[in-house]
Amino acid sequence: MGAIGAAFAFLLASLHAFTLEDLMADSKMSPKRFASRFGDFSFQVFPYVQDPEVFLNTENGNCQDYAIMADYVLKRKNYETMLVHVVLACGAAHDICYVAQVKGYLDYNNRIYVRALQRSGRTIREIADKAADSFDQDWTTASVYTYEYSEDVKHLTMTIVKTDPPAEDPDRVIAGAPPSP
Repeated sequence: MGAIGAAFAFLLASLHAFTLEDLMADSKMSPKRFASRFGDFSFQVFPYVQDPEVFLNTENGNCQDYAIMADYVLKRKNYETMLVHVVLACGAAHDICYVAQVKGYLDYNNRIYVRALQRSGRTIREIADKAADSFDQDWTTASVYTYEYSEDVKHLTMTIVKTDPPAEDPDRVIAGAPPSP
């Protein structure tokens, strides 16, 4: 595609693109409504977290971009969210945004479906099991992290190793949850 074609494609994308400010100004924002805005986005892997406006303007990104943006927007709309990074046994990884109020997570791979929220238990192990199952894979580790666009740094707050006893998972110990079978 030549320079004129690329410019035209970008112009078309920007005509129906939305901004972070648009998401934040949406008084009816909910996890399901958030997911509905991303149905036309394409998947592309980047070795870094994209600037939010670039992600929105190009309508192109990955699970990390989507999960972090969901966390950013929904936290500011008074949802209790949690970013989870699941490492699969095949070596791939997947990021999702768990939303406590809906007892499920937003998954970039499912953003185009009517059921954009994947129901899941609240523990990291339950979330990792569900996410890995969606890939027909097993998982090795799952980490909770925080991220702020202004810092551009992921801060790991908790990691679960699949082979460790579930009763010793930090989120179970903190919450006083009974051990998994």
